[in-house]
Amino acid sequence: MKILKRVLGSLLALIVIILAIAFALPNEYAVSRSMVMKAPAEKIYPLIVTTKEWQKWSVWNQRDPAMQMTFTGPEAGKDAAWDWQSKTQGNGGMKFTNVVANQQIDYELHFEGMAKPSTGSFTFEPQGSATKITWTMKGTSEGSVSTKLFAPFMDKLVGPDFEAGLNNLKKLVE
Repeated sequence: MKILKRVLGSLLALIVIILAIAFALPNEYAVSRSMVMKAPAEKIYPLIVTTKEWQKWSVWNQRDPAMQMTFTGPEAGKDAAWDWQSKTQGNGGMKFTNVVANQQIDYELHFEGMAKPSTGSFTFEPQGSATKITWTMKGTSEGSVSTKLFAPFMDKLVGPDFEAGLNNLKKLVE
């Protein structure tokens, strides 16, 4: 019985420590990656602003070719949206909230189990005959202890996927 009390006491102490660490962590997270592509924005922009085109370059679609996708709203541009269900990549959705042709695409992204949606953008910056694409995502872990524990690692978790997606996009346009 003493062993059981010690084990339960240790488990409770561990839970309290984890919660204390979680509440001490920052609420905000951000991920950003950039890449220069030897193509004009006019060639790159349609591959991002058209929801069905993501299947050609998104690393998440490549990891799960069986991903179930449902498209809503316009095919491209503001209010174009899609939801997905995936056994390996999670369930979620994305919606374009603002677009400026060949310059910027803003979006809102949500995943099941995440406290609040994150926001992000793609920006297109001319570099002579090339274009610098910057893909960003920002969010908050407010209201979710599990998200708060992952927030400090979000750049390391999601950043490589942004890089892989940008590399795939680059291969398509160059």
